[in-house]
Amino acid sequence: MPKTSSTRNKAVARKPNEIDIKPQRMGFEFGDQVPRYWAANNYTLSHTMNALSVLFPLGEQYFVDSVRHFRGQISDPELEKEIRGFIGQEAMHSLEHVAMNQHVRDQGIPVEALEQSLKVILDLSRNLPKRHQLAITCGLEHLTAMMADVLLARDDLRNDMDESMRPLWIWHAIEETEHKGVAFDVFQEVGGTYAERTFYLAFSTAMLGLVATAFTGRMMLNDRKNFTLKDSAQGLWRMWGRNGTFSSLIPAWLDYFRPDFHPWQHDNSDLIARFKDQVSVYITPEYRKDAKRRP
Repeated sequence: MPKTSSTRNKAVARKPNEIDIKPQRMGFEFGDQVPRYWAANNYTLSHTMNALSVLFPLGEQYFVDSVRHFRGQISDPELEKEIRGFIGQEAMHSLEHVAMNQHVRDQGIPVEALEQSLKVILDLSRNLPKRHQLAITCGLEHLTAMMADVLLARDDLRNDMDESMRPLWIWHAIEETEHKGVAFDVFQEVGGTYAERTFYLAFSTAMLGLVATAFTGRMMLNDRKNFTLKDSAQGLWRMWGRNGTFSSLIPAWLDYFRPDFHPWQHDNSDLIARFKDQVSVYITPEYRKDAKRRP
């Protein structure tokens, strides 16, 4: 298939030049040092975050596949480079969350069964036209970029995380921010429409909400001996109450429906600069040496 001519001038924002999308393996390990309820010492919030982690390996492979399908149609060398970085970063995210998910599995959570359910859903969506799959990726990338932004921007959310888990989520948030415009730019390049991207944001949000809630419920059912109404109410308030983790994202979610929207209209590259060096100290020695060899 012939490559498209460059249409990046349709975007009303561009990735800042100082942002370099490069993958970095971290080598996080999770063991007895991680408390069972590591998010705000809260049962419900911790299971919600664990459920999101279970989604990442298969979900991010879906993102990679949907973007990779269109690589041959991209003629802009800068965007081609960004696609390579995007694919590499998503692969590293999957590896690190596999390690975290093993920790969740060790707590008696049926991670394999949850992943199999997710695979069925993702496989069904692969029957959609390829550009629609890319639109789903754009929508979900917007959601992850929103969550990354709020985590990096709010001290209270980071401080609520146990120090044994905090570096993983900060590192993931940094890289999600770095590549937040890649899938969107590919979508624009291959003729994606406003109707496609907005419909699939709504669709993807609903599906993510349903799946994440179901996975959280399954985890809580397996850990029901520690359930309390008070703890659950506190967790739900932290997520959906006034200035909650998720309720505070609604304005950013609505921004996606602007016809001239682009992810980098919200330039939060200062947050990357703020945390990049801090999180680099957590790279295990074997991967630190590898990072120095990369061009």
